[in-house]
Amino acid sequence: MHYNNFNAAVYMPAWVASYITYEKLAYDYDFLEKYIGLDKVYLETHRDGKTVDKEQLLMIKNFLESNGVTVSGGITFTLPDHEGEEAMKRIFNNVCYTDPKMRARVKEITEYTASFFDEIILDDFYFTSCTCPNCISLKGDRDWASFRRALMKEVSEDLVVGPAKSINPNVKMVIKYPNWRESYHFSGYLPDIQQDIFDASYIGTETRSPKYADQHLPEYLSYSIIRYMDNAWPGRNGGGWFDTYSCWSADRYLEQAYLTALAKTPELTLFQWSDLIDNYFTGGMGIEFKKLDFIAGHTGQPTGIPVYIPYSSSGENHLEMRLGMCGFPMDPTPIFPAGDKTILLTESASDDKDIVDKLSDFVINGGEAVITSGFLRKCQEQLAQKGLTEANVTSRKILVSRYQLTASDSGFIDGCDPIIFSEILHYNNVSWSLVNGGDKDYHTPILLMSLYGKGKIYIINVPDNQSDIYDLPIEVMTQLKKIFNPDDFSSGKDYSVFTYDDGSFVFYRYVKEPLRPSRVKLYTSKEVSVLLDVISGDMIEAREEIIKEDYTETRYRVADITLEPGRYRWLQWK
Repeated sequence: MHYNNFNAAVYMPAWVASYITYEKLAYDYDFLEKYIGLDKVYLETHRDGKTVDKEQLLMIKNFLESNGVTVSGGITFTLPDHEGEEAMKRIFNNVCYTDPKMRARVKEITEYTASFFDEIILDDFYFTSCTCPNCISLKGDRDWASFRRALMKEVSEDLVVGPAKSINPNVKMVIKYPNWRESYHFSGYLPDIQQDIFDASYIGTETRSPKYADQHLPEYLSYSIIRYMDNAWPGRNGGGWFDTYSCWSADRYLEQAYLTALAKTPELTLFQWSDLIDNYFTGGMGIEFKKLDFIAGHTGQPTGIPVYIPYSSSGENHLEMRLGMCGFPMDPTPIFPAGDKTILLTESASDDKDIVDKLSDFVINGGEAVITSGFLRKCQEQLAQKGLTEANVTSRKILVSRYQLTASDSGFIDGCDPIIFSEILHYNNVSWSLVNGGDKDYHTPILLMSLYGKGKIYIINVPDNQSDIYDLPIEVMTQLKKIFNPDDFSSGKDYSVFTYDDGSFVFYRYVKEPLRPSRVKLYTSKEVSVLLDVISGDMIEAREEIIKEDYTETRYRVADITLEPGRYRWLQWK
């Protein structure tokens, strides 16, 4: 291993493996070894109907292993139509898993690959969206999600994992899940079921260009989706995987690596082999891997605000990632976090049919739950029936250009860029608005609080355009952070903070306009004297600051830091 805390891996797809010569392989290896340090290669046997022949596979495998590189197998289950048969309309040539010929081919490819490798990873085309007449007939009265759930369970057991282990009982079968988590259940990805079938998982951390990529993925996904899979399959998520596509600057490419590594994953896979050769992105990666390896070895386990996102759920997709890009440390999980002090429920949580009962039990016993306007809209009748909150979302919209922090005498913010919010109605003094947003002489709650049992429910009003979250005033953003953790929070936005259970934390400022340094204030209630920059050794003296709200005074220790675009800072209170 070139690194102490993770492997550096590269994926070689079948279209490269089929044609690469020994001389080119040696040249490429020298380049990758020099710039990133090559620990492992996933050597793909099949993609798009092309299977790499035995002699070629063995040439590549033997060369790499002779240079100390671990070689595992890879498969992409994409197949063109059969010659002479009616074309099937399939996205990306994904397999129709009800077609007998395609099913036989999947089994054949799996057995072929298992004869060479003791570990096989499935690229994230292992899904189905086929709606051919045969699939429609077999679906019957079920919805597509239910049909594909049953189909892909059977395929995983009978066509992939079972056949692979019959050929090679020692083979480790790894399923790579894509970055589009909100669509898993519509396409046959079943992490809740497949955890009992596959030996390990992997996850795509590609975020590319958030503005123009078709998947609408905020950059923070490269961190949060690792945490989601770590919580879903504890100790069995093998790593994160990202590529160069639509990364139109080295900073954008490297951000994927930073966030993947800061999630403390055991392996980082770079896709794909030929894209990395003679690419200046690769040189920068090697420099950063060494720094990230050191941080990974000297920080604890990741922590954050538990965000409950059940299996097979969708709604307000990626909202927690946008909050993560504004300085909220997020820790998404498919398991309801009953033992935590404060949790976040977005609209996705409403897909759990028992969620209101779980929420009631959590809050009545002293928990503090933050729910979004999307969750409220879906569950408001059940919430009212339980007596958890009388608030409800109407069909009306408010164009907000001013804000008021109601607990602060100086909490008036006027002249802001307009943002569209849903109107939330509530009964005065039954619940209380901590932040209002309005225009002219009308307003709606942006942050609402209700009391229940020993605990509290907070409601965050989410803008119609989620990305307008980034334009909320800093004072509003800071107030939202305080409800999640009043003992440790930071001001500002356009950055992420990654927290660890040893008390250390890493700040990263995204490469976004305006491209200039920004100042952030860190608040803690701990008895500390300095803020240590672990990498540089600089010590920033902490000062005392008193925050007055609702006739109470809270004393904090405060330090100011500067964040530069594309740079991360590893910090600790001392």
